[in-house]
Amino acid sequence: MLEWVVRHRNPVTALISVCAAALLLTACGTNGGSTAAAGSDGEPVPGDVARVIQVREPVSLDPATLANNWVGQGLLGNALYGTLMIDDPHTLELEHRMAEDFVTPDGGATFLLTLRPDLVFTDGTPLDAEAVKFNWDRILDPSLGSGSLTLASQIAGTEVIDDATLKVTLVAPNPKFGNSITSSGLNWIASPSALAEGTDAFNADPVGAGPFTLTEWTRQDRMKLERNPGYWDAPRPYLDAIELRAVSDANQRVNMMVSGGADLASESSWAALAKAEQAGLATDAVPVGGGQYLVMNTRRAPFDDPRAREAVSAAVNLDDINSAVFEGHGQVPDTLFPESSPFHADIPLRQDDPERAQQLFDELAAEGKPVEFTFTATSLVEIRSVAESLQAQLAAYDNVDVQVEVLDIAGYMPRTAARDFDMIIWAADSPEPDTTLWNAFHSTSSGNHTGISDPELDAALDAGRTGTSGEERVAAYRTVQERLAELEPGIWYIRSAPSVITGQNLHGVQMYALGSPIPDGMWLTP
Repeated sequence: MLEWVVRHRNPVTALISVCAAALLLTACGTNGGSTAAAGSDGEPVPGDVARVIQVREPVSLDPATLANNWVGQGLLGNALYGTLMIDDPHTLELEHRMAEDFVTPDGGATFLLTLRPDLVFTDGTPLDAEAVKFNWDRILDPSLGSGSLTLASQIAGTEVIDDATLKVTLVAPNPKFGNSITSSGLNWIASPSALAEGTDAFNADPVGAGPFTLTEWTRQDRMKLERNPGYWDAPRPYLDAIELRAVSDANQRVNMMVSGGADLASESSWAALAKAEQAGLATDAVPVGGGQYLVMNTRRAPFDDPRAREAVSAAVNLDDINSAVFEGHGQVPDTLFPESSPFHADIPLRQDDPERAQQLFDELAAEGKPVEFTFTATSLVEIRSVAESLQAQLAAYDNVDVQVEVLDIAGYMPRTAARDFDMIIWAADSPEPDTTLWNAFHSTSSGNHTGISDPELDAALDAGRTGTSGEERVAAYRTVQERLAELEPGIWYIRSAPSVITGQNLHGVQMYALGSPIPDGMWLTP
């Protein structure tokens, strides 16, 4: 089993004071494992209400529309619906939760999902194989517009064998398909009866089998979740309730944590993490390769010309973006995987070369193809700031023009889905490389935002997916890194920070996949 090398515990301190070498844990918390942080008596304390901050409010509580990651609605989804499985962010090994087993007899062509017996939704209906099939079939319906469709589209079909067993047949073999479940809404199963009542009714009363139930949702304000006494994993959950608020501004999130106004905050900002640590709060991050990148749409001008992609890549100064947006606390990725990863290769993602950039801008302009494009950004402060920083940098060059278009998330997602953009920001975070890289860059993937199509890259991604040994996979992903560096479909400008900030009294914090927090093991001390 390939593993991340774990040497130190605090990702932000590693960047600020060189006290750690890998994107891992803080000395004050536990990351990726099942052990709760120790309280005064070493045992979880039942009761109390945890105040939790998430980055953005959901549009709907339908599990097919929730984003299973740290900047989406990971904690909310885990609270309402529980989890079929989780994975250890360091080893990538699966741990079964509501699923008792998930095995393949044929190298990843088919899987058998076995559920725990007697799982029940809070409306009294059974969480059985039929319920899983119903939920997964919905995600596979393109008209639903699920953000999990990209990963779910690996499924060719499902068959109920008995109440506890679902057979899953894939379009093509993928021995690592379990990690696609843990990284998506496939991990969250809702009551088919409740979903059949329609979106408005379900949002008012979402029905899952998770550790908490929704009792209040005041839009643009807060959610109140209360303990589910019928949860399968008694005596969990330990908390009586969770109050959940959405705060999009990183400074406001960290200020609320520092002032004691919240017990836990999902965090995406390296600068906010640094400020929280300086104030004595614990931070917790999962290790990832890749990161956030500037997607250049190769389907249309100007980025259908590889010279335009090379020019912009050579022109932009990522350290300046780091300073302007993240106060210098972020980690600019030089290579796709960090040195702590078994897939690390010393292959630079890009080269700073202002002279080469201007030469290419001039060359394209002389051919009647000046580099003119629109950077479509979300209204999140950091995303907009990245777009404006790049715009300001490129203004120093001739024969290039950048416009910035800012959309709220409701407008941004349909545009990205329709591939109606020149440049956007997306994330290609790689705990398990196949889960992200195949879906982000394979020419046949619906998740390929860049539109890049390269036979050698496709072959390497396929080999990484189906490789049966560590050596085969390492070799395949070396080729992937070489092709991405050559083709330059995007510019990785910052490692993602799948993180949480925790108050001193909150314990038992655990994350899986892309920083998705699990609330059933959390507890508070006075």
